[in-house]
Amino acid sequence: MSLRSIGTRLTLWYTGILSLTLLLLGLSAYGLLHYSLSHDIDASLSGVARIIAERVQKEGRTPFPPDVEELFRRFFGFAPANPYFDLLNPLGHPPSGPPPPPPHLPINPQALVNARHGVATFETITGIGPYPIRVLIQPVVERGQVVKVVQVGISLENMYQALHRFVLIMAAVFPLGLLLAGGGGWLLARRALRPVDHMTRAAQRISAEHLEERLLETGAGDELDRLARTLNEMLSRLDESFRQVRRFSADASHELQTPLTILKGEIEVALRAPRSPEEYQAVLKSSLEEIERISRLVEGLMLLARADSGVLRLDLKPLELHRLLAEVAAQMQRLAAAKGIKRYLDHLEPVTVCGDREHLVRLFLNLIDNAIKYTAGGGRVTLSLHREGSQVRAS
Repeated sequence: MSLRSIGTRLTLWYTGILSLTLLLLGLSAYGLLHYSLSHDIDASLSGVARIIAERVQKEGRTPFPPDVEELFRRFFGFAPANPYFDLLNPLGHPPSGPPPPPPHLPINPQALVNARHGVATFETITGIGPYPIRVLIQPVVERGQVVKVVQVGISLENMYQALHRFVLIMAAVFPLGLLLAGGGGWLLARRALRPVDHMTRAAQRISAEHLEERLLETGAGDELDRLARTLNEMLSRLDESFRQVRRFSADASHELQTPLTILKGEIEVALRAPRSPEEYQAVLKSSLEEIERISRLVEGLMLLARADSGVLRLDLKPLELHRLLAEVAAQMQRLAAAKGIKRYLDHLEPVTVCGDREHLVRLFLNLIDNAIKYTAGGGRVTLSLHREGSQVRAS
């Protein structure tokens, strides 16, 4: 399993994010559990202290240990091994009468001050046993005065053991969950990327000679299906471009072959035997005409190449189109006369247009050259120019 694989990286990212999520959820759950247990302990201590204070007010005596254990069992749901209970006067000393059974817990002076003002105080005491002790100092008020102070406490052993068990459970479940989630993520990634493998193999079979092949679309309409559709559209454009290039190459080869064949034949005939100067001059004139045709063809090919590459620039200027057409017709007079074709200017209406002179000359030269080429000897080529609304028609 390579790290360069998208499926592997997706699995690692998924597992990493899930690990962070589970860790945050575990920490949040641990914090909420700690808060909930602490809140329940404080509420239970408040209930025990309230009942003891009520009994002291009604009966005027200190509850016996069995009574205290029953109160702890009632509020906590179990009887703690060592419940802590003290009944003190507002100064923190034991009152007259039998003292509560040991052990006795130290009392914070600030808690006594709060109790004398009628405020209950919670505190956590450490250093007495292996676990901290949660303590409540609750004042007993009679007729608006604090007459006694109830101190109750319980070891946090059960709470810490519950938190410890929670951590052990999370430590066991966390790796198992990651293993299952990572395996499932890897399988899902492989299944989701399977169409990509199919497209890769199909794309490897496609070459310039087999551009008609297409990638298979699943029809699901998802991102991979849209990718396959986009690639197929690109292949269609490439196929059409290659077809145009082949047609262009075939047409260019055919167009170049004719003047080159004529040029080669005339030169070979002229070299077979000595010729008079007039005959050599005729051959050279004919060769020059063919070279001009080749030159125009090459210029046309270069023009098409520049147009396809997007670097064609037009020098647009006002032009008298009728004069330009007459000049081009005059240039082609010699070629028409060589085939016995009469050139006839039907009607050249004076027209001014904004255009590129060089490209318009090349356009008219090609049109007239084709007209002369495909007109039988002794025929006639007619040129005309006239307006048609906002357009100009040359024929």
